[in-house]
Amino acid sequence: MFKFIKGPLESIDGVEIYPIISLLIFFVFFAALFWWVITAKKDYIKTVSNLPLEASDKTSPENESKVNRS
Repeated sequence: MFKFIKGPLESIDGVEIYPIISLLIFFVFFAALFWWVITAKKDYIKTVSNLPLEASDKTSPENESKVNRS
């Protein structure tokens, strides 16, 4: 199956740069993500991690059933 991909790509001039560019993009993205995680404020991480657990008046299941009945 690799020969079906490799054959047409060999005829393209300068095709060997594309894997290098994609590897660099991949590495830079994850290096930046790692840097952001390391330097993020702990209070911000704690606040964001608790967002799904906080129940508000509009999204709690108890209030949705009351709204639907009225």
